Amino acid sequence: MKRLLVLLCLLFFAAAHAETPLPRDSIYQLDVKLTDQGGKTWPLASRRGHVQLVSMFYSSCTMVCPMIVDTLKLTQKAVDESDRGRLDLLLISFDPARDSVSVLRQYAERRKLDAPRWTLARSEPASTRQLAALLGVQYRPLPDGDFNHSSELLLLDEEGRIVARTAIIGRLDPEFVQAVEKALRTP
Repeated sequence: MKRLLVLLCLLFFAAAHAETPLPRDSIYQLDVKLTDQGGKTWPLASRRGHVQLVSMFYSSCTMVCPMIVDTLKLTQKAVDESDRGRLDLLLISFDPARDSVSVLRQYAERRKLDAPRWTLARSEPASTRQLAALLGVQYRPLPDGDFNHSSELLLLDEEGRIVARTAIIGRLDPEFVQAVEKALRTP
């Protein structure tokens, strides 16, 4: 009986949260479906309720993208250990033509990006472009198959609002880490 009551309470609160409208400045307003390195397809809005670091990359990049991943790792490690388990990391490819599910999975394995905290995802080209614009990430394909792109880490609060960003790549940005810790402590 007690379990049933607890289950009903959990369902009630989950339903109440799901019915709460998204803030107008939430990136979750964008109706985009992503597919992760495990082959699971999900709506971007399903990330609601999670503080997360987000960046865009492409797996065949040999210059800046590995530094983006390293900076995400440094930032994750710099967060207080008691809060670290509540921080999710999302890397979205802007090369969906080449970054298949298997390529993303191999990249995650090679870079030791452990699920469930690390999610590497891809979307359809038009959705990828919309998402990049919303995040303020610029990219363009080059004739040789590489990309010219901006490099930023973004912090999303639980409602999908961009609350901080940094263009400091290759080393830790202490102010960004403080913003991450603050977001993790905000109810």
